[in-house]
Amino acid sequence: MKGLPWRYIARNLWVRRFTTMLTAGGMALVVFVFATVLMMSQGIESTLVATGRPDNIMVLRKGAGAEINSGILRQQARVIESLPEVALDSQGRKWVSKEPVVLISLPKRESDKPSNVTVRGTSLTGLQLRPQVRLVAGRMFRPGTSEIITGRSVARGFQGAGLGETLRFAGRYWTVVGTFDASRTAFDSEIWGDNEQMMQAFRRDAYSSVVFKLAQPHWL
Repeated sequence: MKGLPWRYIARNLWVRRFTTMLTAGGMALVVFVFATVLMMSQGIESTLVATGRPDNIMVLRKGAGAEINSGILRQQARVIESLPEVALDSQGRKWVSKEPVVLISLPKRESDKPSNVTVRGTSLTGLQLRPQVRLVAGRMFRPGTSEIITGRSVARGFQGAGLGETLRFAGRYWTVVGTFDASRTAFDSEIWGDNEQMMQAFRRDAYSSVVFKLAQPHWL
């Protein structure tokens, strides 16, 4: 270490101080971007883990990486519903929710700029399968109607998405009858309505996913 020309190195850095500052700034920027990407990745992973349940199974089409690009026909959904692995409630009904999932664009409250929002067709069973989701205002939508409930993030951030307001999408007017809190999971950014009404409104002949509760989780 004593043989290193420290004075020469220091003088060289000072003579080329502009290049040195650019190099240091570039390295700092790379570190900052890398740290930001890691933080975003960790945040997304934590949100997705909290969104799921260890005793719930989500069935997607083969090769589909997400609900949005999945498709499960009605007859296929009936086969899944008949599996012995599906749990029953206290009244002997299947814990199954067949759900279409669609992306729509809505204007934001503050900027008036459109942004994507996830619309999910579900049911009371779908709500029961996700105990982290709870209604905090209003009531649950009635099956067979154009009523919807919105996550807190949607209710606060988008025009017409608050309790008692009306949204128009898929060629219909939808009345917001409830607001739910999803414990900071991905569901907070969704709109929920009756699954069959959503299928008709969006002219879908296939569900996006089938979610069911396991009768006997394999780790028990």
